[in-house]
Amino acid sequence: MMRNILALLFNDLAIALKNKTIYLILFIPFFVFISLKFTDQANVSVGQIKIGLVQGNTYAPKIISSVKAAEKSIVVTWIKNETEGRRLIKEKKIDGVLLKNKNDPDSLTLLVLKRESFHTLAIVENFSALQKAAEGISANWIADIETLYPGDIQKQTLPTWILMIVLLIGFIILPAQVAEEKEKNLLLALLQTPIREGQWLIAKVITGMVLTFIAVLFLHLLGNFGVENLFDYVVLIAVGGFCFSAYGIFLGFLCRSQASARTLGVVFYLPHLLPSALSDYSQQLTVVAPFMPSYQFYEPLKTILLEDGRTANMPFELVYLFLVGSFTFYLSYILMKRRWLMR
Repeated sequence: MMRNILALLFNDLAIALKNKTIYLILFIPFFVFISLKFTDQANVSVGQIKIGLVQGNTYAPKIISSVKAAEKSIVVTWIKNETEGRRLIKEKKIDGVLLKNKNDPDSLTLLVLKRESFHTLAIVENFSALQKAAEGISANWIADIETLYPGDIQKQTLPTWILMIVLLIGFIILPAQVAEEKEKNLLLALLQTPIREGQWLIAKVITGMVLTFIAVLFLHLLGNFGVENLFDYVVLIAVGGFCFSAYGIFLGFLCRSQASARTLGVVFYLPHLLPSALSDYSQQLTVVAPFMPSYQFYEPLKTILLEDGRTANMPFELVYLFLVGSFTFYLSYILMKRRWLMR
């Protein structure tokens, strides 16, 4: 009995090696480890806070003197106005900006990227310690905390969930469908009919876009999420759906079986998802992520959903996504013309 079990075990391992599943098992933890290394966690500590102060604002003398005395733990960057501060926060060059509180001139408002973050907690704790050392027990200097992206945590994470859905359809579902049609010779049989390569590709891309719209719509209905600029949002989802659907079809043509298509899909899925989704937490990833098409989709998505942005202000991203989709569509067409690949 043990011999049979071992024989079956080695057979399963051989199949996993043949269909490249074993590579996927090794790739996933490795890539997640590399991505987490880029999130700056090793260099972040309570003693390395970068704060922006607005030139022209009148800050309490005790606050300025305390911040100067704590120059080893707090690095001050003087900025021209709040707009520049918001830009520097988005670029991860500073952790927060101290503004005058509108209701209490003697206190401050802390502007940060996200309220629920390590940097926000570190800033509040440091200034609380400075305040107690300078004044003892009194009202806190930081009376309020504002974020760049207003709304609850569900609304703030919505762009990430939509990115996951779009990439899941493009890199997991569509490649497996294409590979299945190749593996079962269904695609080769279709091409023996009056159906032509371009027609099949257009239909498959439209299928991916329809699935993308259905999934995004269902997510909005479940979460009761509203969109201010609906037309711009639909345009972005359409362009993104086209880009990643064409991309996924191309990946499907590179594989001869469903198993290898799923493996290759995940290999492309994680590098497109993690750097873009984690770029909010790392200046290093902000440098790396723009090379991925997913980042050019994710950033406009955040702008439209969280800042009521317009597609008229993001022509580069839309053109970039369209060109990537068109290029992968063309590559898929070339591969379809070589019908020996269908076997």
